[in-house]
Amino acid sequence: MELRNVVIVDGARSPFARASRGKLVATRLDEVGATVLRGLLERNPKVEEHMVEDVGLGNVLGKGEFIDLGRVARLAGLPMEVSTFNSNRQCGSSMETLHRVAQSIMVGATDCGIALGAERMARTIGGDDDESHNRVTEPRTLELNDRQRSLALDHFENFSVAFPDYILRSPAKVSMLQTAQNVAEVYGLARSDLDEYAVPSHSKAHRAYEAGIFKDEIIPLEVEEPIFDDKGNWLPEEYGGTAVLDRDECIRPGTNFEALMNLNPVPGVVSYGDKEIVITPGNSSPTNDGVSAVLLMSEEKALGLGLEPLARVVGFGVAGVKPQLMGLGPVPSTNKALRHAGLTMDQIDRVEFNEAFAAQIIPSAQELGIPMEKLNVNGGALAIGHPLGATGGRLVLSLAHELRRSNSTYGVATQCIGAGMGITTILERV
Repeated sequence: MELRNVVIVDGARSPFARASRGKLVATRLDEVGATVLRGLLERNPKVEEHMVEDVGLGNVLGKGEFIDLGRVARLAGLPMEVSTFNSNRQCGSSMETLHRVAQSIMVGATDCGIALGAERMARTIGGDDDESHNRVTEPRTLELNDRQRSLALDHFENFSVAFPDYILRSPAKVSMLQTAQNVAEVYGLARSDLDEYAVPSHSKAHRAYEAGIFKDEIIPLEVEEPIFDDKGNWLPEEYGGTAVLDRDECIRPGTNFEALMNLNPVPGVVSYGDKEIVITPGNSSPTNDGVSAVLLMSEEKALGLGLEPLARVVGFGVAGVKPQLMGLGPVPSTNKALRHAGLTMDQIDRVEFNEAFAAQIIPSAQELGIPMEKLNVNGGALAIGHPLGATGGRLVLSLAHELRRSNSTYGVATQCIGAGMGITTILERV
């Protein structure tokens, strides 16, 4: 069977808000999803509602009001015949959803679908941030026999460094913050290395906003203005009127190296090798609420409708790594995706790499041979934010627009995934 070409017609997202004290606290996220989906369809009038055959939602935590995908589709005005599904591959959920929609189109099962991603990273609507993902398992001894140690080492045989035995013996169930510390230790990264990387993420994102680069991505929202008490707790009984949210809330244009170096390390992170603790809020992605949506279609269908697609999906890959080194997942997943696309990294013009932590993106980019001038040219998640389930869609959408903007040919969107995985999508500008 000959596979069909799949294209990204368009995409949109909400601004990414702070998780607990941001402007989305008092607004239902399913309503935000419907607004984003409606806005996406309204600016693509040639794509009639009945043409959308399947809508998938990537969501991880299911916190607060549960993201009812059927309700989102109905609120957006899609007909009852449109099927829906949910997908959870942790941080890679909306990119996984995009892959599933693309694969369905490739084999001819559908002609058109939408990949949504949504996340509310607070425990309940307006509640405190869920810190369960930050818990650190206390050090314990894990004895590996020779065969297990050999398998663990063989899994990383293509990496440029040797992994210390204390990392291999460390607990497999650790926080994402702890895995970032582990990776930093393996690669000998100092606190200054991480903070030096973080500063430009904010300055590049700020410049991108000032230049109007994100205007084609973001759907402005009219939201209820949340009211907080002096301790930062949301007061749901208080009504603050309405406000317009049209920018990501975590970009700090005045961020500088000195300010980041003055931040304290994240409590609870330990060093199994008795090294300096280098993970701080400044070199880690924030917690966010947000929604993303990507409209996919067979290339034949899109051209037949007279559409001008942004990009063609030419490769994807998912791969696992040792959970203790979760942040390195994009290395094998990107190599797999490149093989699927028949490309090499030298042919890639732009890379949107989720900045979960500076500690993982620096060595991963090094291992993949990604030049810094091609990496996150408009800033990354350290500034823009990382609402888990919505991030993959945002990465692919930003990449598609950047390929067109820069008149580039090929791009990679990739991210690490909790529990030890990576996921990657490769696009070609149409």
